[in-house]
Amino acid sequence: MITFYDCSTAPSPRRARILLAEKGVAHDTVQVDLRTGEQLSDAFRQINPACTVPALKTDSGLVLTDNAAIAAYLEAQFPALPLFGMTPEEKAEIASWNWRVEFEGLLAIAEALRNSSPAMKDRALPGPVNYPQIPELAQRGLARVQQFFLTLNERLAGRDYIATDRFSIVDITAVVTVDFARVVKVKVDEQYPHLQRWRAAMAQRVSMSL
Repeated sequence: MITFYDCSTAPSPRRARILLAEKGVAHDTVQVDLRTGEQLSDAFRQINPACTVPALKTDSGLVLTDNAAIAAYLEAQFPALPLFGMTPEEKAEIASWNWRVEFEGLLAIAEALRNSSPAMKDRALPGPVNYPQIPELAQRGLARVQQFFLTLNERLAGRDYIATDRFSIVDITAVVTVDFARVVKVKVDEQYPHLQRWRAAMAQRVSMSL
């Protein structure tokens, strides 16, 4: 049985959680409490020395310790619902947009949050090493998030999905990113009508409630 190491309140494991649901993959779930620093415990370091979630242990005992590896494994192992494209053109478009959503959106939000939240003092980056906050990076991150919302809104004009004409991993990454932006007080409102329409449509998928 596959074992999924999760944290129900964190955005990164939510990406894998939605993907598991979309693929219909049976698995056991182990919650890791980030609020108490359980990811830094000796016990969890034995599972993932990077001290991050998500992590996924396969049937063979291989432990995958990031979303990229987890997504690649699930796509290859459970190909019935292809979420990374079918043609070379689709695969390229999806790879490009997934990278953009991660870099321009998800990492920008993390930059803004981790460099400003008092609760994350000396935890400006995830993982086993402590890094000090840089307030200027928080300001830059917020500006990047706002620009990202404009980019997504423009991309979604006249489109149902972000990358291609079918649901893909990009839409999963983007839903998690857009929802996570609330922590830095950026929301999908009337100034982003195409993004707002797309997010409402995504809410109809059962997996998005996870």
